[in-house]
Amino acid sequence: MHTLRPALLTDHYELTMVSAALRDGTADRRCVFEVFSRRLPAGRRYGVVAGTARLVELIRAFRFDPAEIEFLRRTGVVDEPGAEWLSRYRFTGEIDGYAEGELFFPGSPILTVSGSFAECVVLETLVLSVLNHDCAVTAAAARMVTAARGRALIEMGSRRAHEEAAVAAARAAYLAGFRFTSNLAAGQRYGIPTAGTAAHAFTLLHDDERTAFASQVATLGKDTTLLVDTYDISQGIRNAIEVAGPELRAVRIDSGDLAVIAQQSRQLLDSLGATETKIIVSGDLDEYAIAALAAEPVDMYGAGTAVVTGSGAPTAGLVYKLVEVEGRPVVKRSEQKATIGGRKVAVRRHKPTGTATEEIVVPQGVPDHRPNDRLLQRSYVVDGEPMALPTLDESREHLRQCLISIPWEGLKLSAGDPAIPVTVVPAE
Repeated sequence: MHTLRPALLTDHYELTMVSAALRDGTADRRCVFEVFSRRLPAGRRYGVVAGTARLVELIRAFRFDPAEIEFLRRTGVVDEPGAEWLSRYRFTGEIDGYAEGELFFPGSPILTVSGSFAECVVLETLVLSVLNHDCAVTAAAARMVTAARGRALIEMGSRRAHEEAAVAAARAAYLAGFRFTSNLAAGQRYGIPTAGTAAHAFTLLHDDERTAFASQVATLGKDTTLLVDTYDISQGIRNAIEVAGPELRAVRIDSGDLAVIAQQSRQLLDSLGATETKIIVSGDLDEYAIAALAAEPVDMYGAGTAVVTGSGAPTAGLVYKLVEVEGRPVVKRSEQKATIGGRKVAVRRHKPTGTATEEIVVPQGVPDHRPNDRLLQRSYVVDGEPMALPTLDESREHLRQCLISIPWEGLKLSAGDPAIPVTVVPAE
């Protein structure tokens, strides 16, 4: 597992709050923080929980080394008591939350962090950084998977993102149902199948297109994909089949009017006897472009920029709010950013057929149990110790089942209400 020192991946004010709370004696008060979204991004009907397993690993490694503490002391971020406290920091509380791959809606308490005020507040920025990114990417990628209607997708957005964000995005896209990634670090860290062959530069390197194709086939065999749009696409396909024969696995097209070109390319491939050669398309595809190609003879999509940027919604809009102090509900009352106090429990209600109908959230209590209810929260960390987590493939399957469970209207790409309503039951 890749390890990263996460302690300073935080905001300055988290540590000044710790110093002040240590000084006034409130640092050890038992608190509950919750992560939730007040609204979904415009046009979205569901969110997807993602990044929780990554977060747990980062919290496991969340320690301040001497050099980091010296930096904080020297720059005046913390005073001496604060520096001493940070030198001993280890999260000893509890983290509960929705499973990776679970759907969420406005008000869903997707993560609950419990412990002393100081040990919980110092995690705020890290929690939101991981979850806001991964949830955004996974939700966008899940919409692309739905639009693809069973056709395979490859994530290829590494060059459009920060190098570490690219790895996290590849994981998030695979969680959503993408079949491959181009990112080798994601392949090594998470066991995601990787794919890729050649770019236009490889064709331009050679004296002509046929020579480039011959080199690639000589190295990789006929079970490869030839990029045929460096010059003329039709001639590129002819060259590809002439070099590799009708057993060529696939051709890739990265530009042009993909709907028209896919039709013409299929006809040409078939006329050349390459009836089993697949067509892969790429080039700034998002869920809408993929949906527009649903009726065309496309076998696989390559998506990059839209995936790693959340397809227009690069953050899930999650917040991390204090909801309980020493067992007492606390509430933020500002008009636009009000919160509901108290630790919450959530269940998803379903019809006997398995279709989800409603999410019930109860502050400071447990919802009355009905047939076909499913409790949404599980333990991630207990007394500071991480629990066994599902594998990435298990979380991927969980999301697939969740998407099957929501009403079909909830899968539409058009704007509309959340796929199911969230009902908050008032505390007694």
